[in-house]
Amino acid sequence: MEEMRDLLVEIGTEELPPKSLPALSDAFARGFREQLETRRLGFSSLEFFATPRRLGLLIRDLAVRQPDREVVRKGPALQAAFDAQGQPTKAALGFARSCGVSVPELQREETPKGAWLLFRQTQPGHDTRELIPEMTAKALETLPIPKRMRWGAGDEEFIRPVHWITIVFGEEPVAGRLFGIDAGGSSRGHRFHSPAALPISPASDYAGLLRTQGRVEPSFHKRREMIREQVRTLAEEVGGQAILEDDLLDEVTALCEWPRAILGAFDPGFLEMPSEVLIETMQKHQKYFPLVSAAGALLPNFITVSNLQSRDPDQIRAGNERVIRPRFADAAFFWEQDLKQPLEDFRPRLEQVVFQERLGTLAEKTARLERLSRRIAELLGLDQALAARSARLAKCDLATQMVSEFPGLQGTMGRYYAHKAGEDPRVASALEQQYLPRHAGDRLPEADCGRILSLADKLDTLVGIFAIGQRPTGVKDPYALRRAAIGLLRILIETPLPLDLKALLDLSAEALKDKVDADKAAGEVFAYCMERLEGYYLDRDIGADILASVLAVDPRVPSDIHRRILAVRDFRTFPEAETLTAANKRIRNILHKRTQDEIPDRIDADLFQEDAERRLEARTRSLALEISPLLEAQDYAGVLKTLSGLHGEVAAFFDEVMVMAEQPDQRRNRLALLKAVETLFRKVADISLLRS
Repeated sequence: MEEMRDLLVEIGTEELPPKSLPALSDAFARGFREQLETRRLGFSSLEFFATPRRLGLLIRDLAVRQPDREVVRKGPALQAAFDAQGQPTKAALGFARSCGVSVPELQREETPKGAWLLFRQTQPGHDTRELIPEMTAKALETLPIPKRMRWGAGDEEFIRPVHWITIVFGEEPVAGRLFGIDAGGSSRGHRFHSPAALPISPASDYAGLLRTQGRVEPSFHKRREMIREQVRTLAEEVGGQAILEDDLLDEVTALCEWPRAILGAFDPGFLEMPSEVLIETMQKHQKYFPLVSAAGALLPNFITVSNLQSRDPDQIRAGNERVIRPRFADAAFFWEQDLKQPLEDFRPRLEQVVFQERLGTLAEKTARLERLSRRIAELLGLDQALAARSARLAKCDLATQMVSEFPGLQGTMGRYYAHKAGEDPRVASALEQQYLPRHAGDRLPEADCGRILSLADKLDTLVGIFAIGQRPTGVKDPYALRRAAIGLLRILIETPLPLDLKALLDLSAEALKDKVDADKAAGEVFAYCMERLEGYYLDRDIGADILASVLAVDPRVPSDIHRRILAVRDFRTFPEAETLTAANKRIRNILHKRTQDEIPDRIDADLFQEDAERRLEARTRSLALEISPLLEAQDYAGVLKTLSGLHGEVAAFFDEVMVMAEQPDQRRNRLALLKAVETLFRKVADISLLRS
């Protein structure tokens, strides 16, 4: 039976970037798994660990040796390998030399297809212990590290300085050298609770030893759940619930190895400020978890997570309470100062703030948003003055002291300041809703003014940035254009709004004409948005072929595209769908080989020779009348259900009629009939593009 052992690999570092820690850990595990598979080393499972000071892997039941491998190389054909006297040719000699053997040592393989020289050799596998350091180094090379650091006098580079390397295979350490450091068999515990070396033997004891002796919870996921449970318990002590956002929970988890949650409090007088300001301060600046009541009201409490178990937690609590007070006091000052003037008075300051060097200032962007918002409101039959007013104030809060200090509050503070200035409530809410959706799965703008402003803002950014040649490439997307495109599509589809996206993009290009020529960019953005639809629908289990079939008929209204896609999805479940899809593929193949001159615009019934073509023409003409009101109502599901009744006549036509008749008039007439059938279906989609 093959011998197996557990393998521990741990890289000990200075504190790793907290927001990158999960990605680094995942990449390390993925890279090492690929190394094991490449080297044909069997194992049962791979567990990964991540704390601020370490990345670790525990591979269970790893084979102690690579399996032997048979190497087979095919050489020249026998007729080319030997001359008429049976002596080896240059081809045979060269092949033998490349294999490291003589010609007589080569084998021959004879098959019905011919005979060749063959080299066959069994390559013994390497001991796993010999391969581990190299596998570790290669796995670490795959980590997503945008900028590597150097330290000390050497040339080694990593995301942070490396202080120790632990490699234990079974019960024994593995020799190796990485980052200028010799690997050993000891880990290290908590920086303060257990700083001494912690010998690991066997490798499987790693996590348990760190927990019991090292005061470190090495599992990121278990540490995350520890924090969640501790925070939940403390919140209940004051009758509250913690706001546990995933991103913050991940970040706090990445900041500690032995988490201990501590409840703190602050002056209730600060609750007179908008709760979003206090929450932003606690979450973004202090990494605290805010607390709310069962009714959702913010409580004068917070929970912080310490990275050690203190003998005097009250001192930690008092220290954090001292720190939060001046933070809140600063926010209160900004709030009071900003309220000394109405929101619109901040507008002139936007002339000094550059949106993008070639696209102008925020004041110029605001002017474009006003024009766009008026036109969108007009297209929707909504209040143009309200839409324009929302756009006029849209970016004013970016010039306030509060948003300058807390950029994450853009829009939110605009809503508060607009409300305080007596603006229409619909305008005030639009200032916040313009940024929705902020991320995947986020809520959409809920009111007309908010939807219009959000659309205008995204249109202007997309067309403007494309016009200056800075469309997203690879992972680089500094203007968040992917998010803007998806947000734009979601608003149009999910609200839904009956707006032509290409027409909206043209309007945006027109508004930009004083800065850049954006006419070409409008078409590029439209194509870019259509590309984003594939991911949007794949997330909803709708295949790319369904989307392609709809986009093939060039629809431009996203809400209309959505209705067509749902109709085609349902069509695929019809009993007749397979027959009609195959028939449409056949029709497309026939028609695409013909020029336009070969296909008449009209069908001449006097040229029919077969009953099958007469029946198909009559049924096609009848169904064209039936689907007309359904198309008017955009009932595409009804259209396809009605057209599914064609399957019998279409099948009979192909069984009984020779399309490419010798008589030119008959051939052209039959092509015109097929074109009429294709045209009926293309009122919804090109179903010939559906996969069988």
